[in-house]
Amino acid sequence: MSKPKSILKVVLPLLLGVILVWYSLSQISVSTLVQYFKDADYSWIILGVVLGVLSHASRAYRWLYMAEPLGYKPNFTNSFMAVYSAYLINFTIPRAGEIARATILTNYEDIPFDKGFGTIVAERVADTIMLLLIIAIALLLEFEFIYDFFIKKFNPTSLMIAVIFFLLIGIAIYFFIKKSNSKFALKVKGFLSGLIEGALSIFKMKKKWAFIFHTIFIWSMYVIMFYVTTFALPELQNISFAAILIGFILASFSIAATNGGIGSFPEAVVIAFLLFNMAEDPSRAFGWIMWSTQTLIIIIFGGLSLIYLPIYNRKKTTV
Repeated sequence: MSKPKSILKVVLPLLLGVILVWYSLSQISVSTLVQYFKDADYSWIILGVVLGVLSHASRAYRWLYMAEPLGYKPNFTNSFMAVYSAYLINFTIPRAGEIARATILTNYEDIPFDKGFGTIVAERVADTIMLLLIIAIALLLEFEFIYDFFIKKFNPTSLMIAVIFFLLIGIAIYFFIKKSNSKFALKVKGFLSGLIEGALSIFKMKKKWAFIFHTIFIWSMYVIMFYVTTFALPELQNISFAAILIGFILASFSIAATNGGIGSFPEAVVIAFLLFNMAEDPSRAFGWIMWSTQTLIIIIFGGLSLIYLPIYNRKKTTV
């Protein structure tokens, strides 16, 4: 990869994050935001934090099932610290966390980098499938709401034309990718092939049901964590589960848009909650509370992990 392209991949998400932070804080005064933080019920926020830690612990334990078929029996503590270290590093350079996690496992568990990184990529396949499943559930549960929303916003005839148009575009893209040998087409085919291969490999694992259980548990904790934290603000007490699902989905995508979702996470929440006629200020405040508390835990646990990893493994390194 060329140096300018590498720099852009680091700078652009940071720049977008800064712009979105500025925009978000221009939509709500700092004093109002601080007041929401003061008035929040922290028992629900703490519960959300605990659920977040449980999901990450489950992620660390799930990875042990990935390493076992390769002939390795890594330490759970190292895996746990590697997960939090990766999350923390992702705040500085997007996607660098996965490389750092594989490097940590190489240094402290003697797992070859390529094999360790391969298992982490396979994990991402399982996570992508779960996110797609959550999106599918949201579409099924809220089909009527989504249908009515688009009918109200757009003329039915125009909407039908748009659906047919995008359907034809989709079919055209499908046949183009299928027959083309261009760099883009090969990348898409490689991604889809890897997704299918990764999904099928899960069912070939010795402890596949344990792996599937942890995958479902991780994402259930994410959604429940998002849900229970809404109880911290009285204005969101009556929020619908549909709003929670849509908010969670958009917030999940926002994390990929900027480093750790900085700036983009609160605004993604606002966009989702406004669809369900929730008040804008508490929606934005919730986004900031949710993002900042989870980020704080990642900074603390990730920082401590990076410090403690060489101390915890000092006996191994001196042998």
